Amino acid sequence: MKIYLIRHAHASPSAGQPDAHRFLSSDGRTTARGVGRRLHQEGVAFDAVFTSPLVRAVQTAELICESLHYTGLIETMATLSPGCAPQPAAKQLVSSSSAVAAVGHEPTISDLGAFLVGRPGFPPFRPGQVCLIEDGVSSWKLQPHTLEIEVLNT
Repeated sequence: MKIYLIRHAHASPSAGQPDAHRFLSSDGRTTARGVGRRLHQEGVAFDAVFTSPLVRAVQTAELICESLHYTGLIETMATLSPGCAPQPAAKQLVSSSSAVAAVGHEPTISDLGAFLVGRPGFPPFRPGQVCLIEDGVSSWKLQPHTLEIEVLNT
């Protein structure tokens, strides 16, 4: 099973709007498209995509999926929202498909990573960062600012 954990890309400043309504900044859109293209170059394909219901996470998922030519549903999952415990999201992701993307927020997404690999902590995600967890092991991470893939030994 492959689970691609993704933190949403850079969001616009709040400017008095509710946090849930913040959308991707221009830089965030550029990053999400670049990440999607890089994943496509690596031959990444998703069987299912889940995202937090917050606008910036949905937009990140849409832009990445566009680059991957993913035509399936992008489903919102409340348990990927900020402040949610990792167990319910992990249960749904693991029972879903063989290659799943989960787009969320920090620290919720790193808490989910820690739970999936069975460790007390997980390195925090940068905006737009992707980490592949394969069969309970962190395999690699894609750094959004360089689009480099770093193989992990954990």
